[in-house]
Amino acid sequence: MENQAALIQECKAKAQIWMSSPLYDKQTQEAVARMVENPDPTDLIESFYRSLEFGTGGLRGIMGPGTNRMNIYTVGAATQGLSNYLLKSFKDREQISVVVGHDCRNNSRLFAETCANIFSANGIKVYLFDDMRPTPEMSFAIRHLGCQSGIILTASHNPKEYNGYKAYWDDGAQVLAPHDKGIIDEVERIRVEDIKFEGNPALIETIGEEIDNIYLEKVHGLCIDPAVIQRQKDLKIVYTPLHGTGMMLIPQSLKRWGFENVYTVPEQMERSGDFPTVVSPNPENGEALEMAINLAKRIDADIVMASDPDADRVGMACKDDKGRWVLINGNQTCMIFLYYIIKGRIAQNKMAGNEFIVKTIVTNETIRDMAVRNNLKFFDCYTGFKWIAREVRLHQDEGSLQYIGGGEESYGFMAEDFCRDKDAVSACCLLAEICAWAKDQGKTLYDVLMDLYLEYGFSYNKTINVVRPGKSGAEEIQAMMQNFRTQRPTELAGSRVVLTKDFAMLTQYADGKETPLDMPDTSNVLQWYTEDGTKVSVRPSGTEPKIKFYIEVKGDMAAASDYEEACRRAEEKVKEVEKSLGL
Repeated sequence: MENQAALIQECKAKAQIWMSSPLYDKQTQEAVARMVENPDPTDLIESFYRSLEFGTGGLRGIMGPGTNRMNIYTVGAATQGLSNYLLKSFKDREQISVVVGHDCRNNSRLFAETCANIFSANGIKVYLFDDMRPTPEMSFAIRHLGCQSGIILTASHNPKEYNGYKAYWDDGAQVLAPHDKGIIDEVERIRVEDIKFEGNPALIETIGEEIDNIYLEKVHGLCIDPAVIQRQKDLKIVYTPLHGTGMMLIPQSLKRWGFENVYTVPEQMERSGDFPTVVSPNPENGEALEMAINLAKRIDADIVMASDPDADRVGMACKDDKGRWVLINGNQTCMIFLYYIIKGRIAQNKMAGNEFIVKTIVTNETIRDMAVRNNLKFFDCYTGFKWIAREVRLHQDEGSLQYIGGGEESYGFMAEDFCRDKDAVSACCLLAEICAWAKDQGKTLYDVLMDLYLEYGFSYNKTINVVRPGKSGAEEIQAMMQNFRTQRPTELAGSRVVLTKDFAMLTQYADGKETPLDMPDTSNVLQWYTEDGTKVSVRPSGTEPKIKFYIEVKGDMAAASDYEEACRRAEEKVKEVEKSLGL
């Protein structure tokens, strides 16, 4: 109780500053006063018990007044800190420039305009999108316009109460070391009186349709087989943007590729930061695709696709061999894209012999087999597209290889090099082409997945989240990682562990020997590989109070008709792995 009372007093002291300082607007001060006067201190504590942390991915939090909330002051501090870092990093440039974009969320436009004003007040040229746009288009614009940085106001697929702020560097990718830590240091020094809110309109240029057209033309250039699209231009496509930015570009991009039968979900084509038709605007969740699947059933569509609110990830559903609509998971999504890109480029004689593909370390290992069998270079990287973008920079921009695709298990794919983040615009168009290619052979997307398994072997992936909230939960997660690190499993589901990777220590263990891991940085991830092909990755979540286990098991599948039985056996194997881990 004493600790609670002390915490309340500390939060009231912070709130008092917000209420009394003329630097805060009247509406904010009135909202803070209501928190202080409320007998229930919950909102006060949640809003002021800490400062919203600017991490390597930027900001993400619930909107509202307070130091621990997304508002013009916390967003403003982030932008002032980033401005200061840009002015130091590019001090010899005559004119530093940035791109500012935003999604459909409540307050996103306000935050974007606030940021534009702050950048311009610091003498930085701003290209501000005239309306909401997909995150990948903002990444593209940084490169196309020759900017030094860019930001997007988005909380991706988080609930409606959230907003976020992602910072990008001059290569169009989210910032990596040393810039991430340099920006964080600058942001942490900012006080509200340091923020330059009064913008310079002369340094703010509105951009929109002209960038859309250039970007869409680049996306169209990714088409591998235009002839198959022409033959299957009547492919029935159902698409939903889940109320978000995908509506701005994806339907017209599909039509530009030549698809004439694009149906959208009317209720979800209404932009809304409240996401009224879904529990969560996350294409990973089957519930989010429900309305689109219902429409697909009514019109007998060939494919369903959904993008998240900032249109950087795509979820999909198709009919199985019994005519039932089934969801395609993130690992399968990534495999299907790469499977088609490789086959399509070979068939079209578009392989030069210097191509490479990328996946993240927790994504399905079949992708590695695809690269080996097709004589492609292959690179594994940490979770997040900033790491995939790093591989593109190292091996294409600074090397002699050609990037042709990369992705991760959480429904993100990047087919291009002209933007450096996952992209649902290009992914939706490429997915439609894959379906056209399949239909041209009398097949469906489901058949393509079955062909993939029959060619490369069956594998099954499952992610298990163990939630441990609060301070005690964080300590428990830390103890679990430490225990796994010091008491390494010797077997999983009865199969001997033959390789252990510890990315925090950058070491790996095999055959009783310890050797170094070649990675650009450390990460709190452990992996175990067994004799029978099972792979388990474990890492604490960076944004939520949970520890994640990524389990991949192999299985036998002699024919497409064996798929359901193979999945059933694999699920039993996953449960055995869980027991081995004490879950």
